[in-house]
Amino acid sequence: MQKIIFFDIDGTIWDNRMNIPESTVWTIQKLKEKGYKTFICSGRGRANIRSPKLLSLGFDGIIAACGNHIEMDGKVLYQNLLSQELVQKALGLLEANRMPVILEGPVYHWTDEDAFADDPFVEIIRKEMGEYLVPITGYGKDYVINKFSADIMPDSNFEAVRKELEDEMDFLVHPGDKFQVVEFIPKGTSKATGIHKLCEMLGVDVKDTYALGDSVNDLDMIEAVGHGIAMGNGTKQIKEIAEYVTAPLHEDGVKQAMEHYGLIL
Repeated sequence: MQKIIFFDIDGTIWDNRMNIPESTVWTIQKLKEKGYKTFICSGRGRANIRSPKLLSLGFDGIIAACGNHIEMDGKVLYQNLLSQELVQKALGLLEANRMPVILEGPVYHWTDEDAFADDPFVEIIRKEMGEYLVPITGYGKDYVINKFSADIMPDSNFEAVRKELEDEMDFLVHPGDKFQVVEFIPKGTSKATGIHKLCEMLGVDVKDTYALGDSVNDLDMIEAVGHGIAMGNGTKQIKEIAEYVTAPLHEDGVKQAMEHYGLIL
């Protein structure tokens, strides 16, 4: 009977310095040896899942952009792209309401880095993506994207943007100390819809699926699978809905979870 294990990236596979515990590397290899399928399931756009350290773990596939990009064995199985009309509408709204944006696609991301002076994450993205992070200003071509994210700054008017886009997009707001980040996701899509679509494609019963996550954009994934697992370093909210709470990332949390379910010995 085929089983699939889905892994969030940040806070689950690696920490904020991209350190992956050796026990996690070992566990993913053991899962593969057992014949189980392993997938990254991330809110990141596919273009921002490119670290050799991460991809060398040998995942069978990737669900990216909150379910709007699915690939397996290097082949794209599903792709949901935003229309150019919607992208241009969103760019105008975000600029008018002082919300710096990153457009997230399967090959490239677009942003104007100068607009993110207070956000260190953009510098991390720039180092990670290199030439695949392209300026919005002066681009002048079609933006091939699945979703986008923006900062809610002290002088931003997010409610005005929300009102104009609520018929077309869903919103995931991530709290922060200085500002919030909001992910704009095509209406009715999520990590959960991506998981269900993949299961349909592969003929796998959802009850034979497992997912590990730690934060707000993992909630739907944890609820969608047969066995939802919260990392010990995860938020209170995700721990409350998980079937099982494992140890923190650096205390062999991934290994402990897979042992708990008898997937590795």
